[in-house]
Amino acid sequence: MKVLMLNGSPHAQGNTALALREMEKIFTECGIEVETVHVGNQAIRGCIACGYCFKNGKCVIDDAVNEIAPKFAACDGLVVASPVYYASANSTLTALLDRLFYSTGFDKTMKVGASVSVARRGGCSATFDQLNKYFTISGMPVASSQYWNSVHGGRPGEAEADAEGLQTMRTLARNMAFLMKSIALGKEKYGMPEKEKRQSTNFIR
Repeated sequence: MKVLMLNGSPHAQGNTALALREMEKIFTECGIEVETVHVGNQAIRGCIACGYCFKNGKCVIDDAVNEIAPKFAACDGLVVASPVYYASANSTLTALLDRLFYSTGFDKTMKVGASVSVARRGGCSATFDQLNKYFTISGMPVASSQYWNSVHGGRPGEAEADAEGLQTMRTLARNMAFLMKSIALGKEKYGMPEKEKRQSTNFIR
């Protein structure tokens, strides 16, 4: 099994990376392969609503989004982690996720998702809720922990002192591993949930 982790911080070795490393240790113990991609320091623009992806199966802007897409398709679980900026996720990460989820046509049903937010003090819950929306619109079960998936720290490495936050990361990774393995067993025994033909309704007629 494989987990893809996206680090949305511009700092490769900041507190967001520290939180992800805590999860990676548990995934490795559980026999799950992990790949972490640092995206927060890249130049990624937002969706331009051109419709290119509908016809060509990939985004018209050929950057990290198209590089990550096959990794997303191949993984069993996705962890998205962001520092908190103005009570929300890093806009670079948000631009990437908007385009990644919109431009990829493969079925994401039953891939397990988990979001992680890292802040000096406040805004973690708002960021956590914001990131979870990508999963819940895609048929992806959301992994939970013993608390909201957040770690606190301002200066680089400061999150090492957040014992509760790091424990929350470890618990999240264990729960996510269990959920992924349980879904794999469920697929073998029961198959995937039945899908109806998609209906799209406008509110203005």
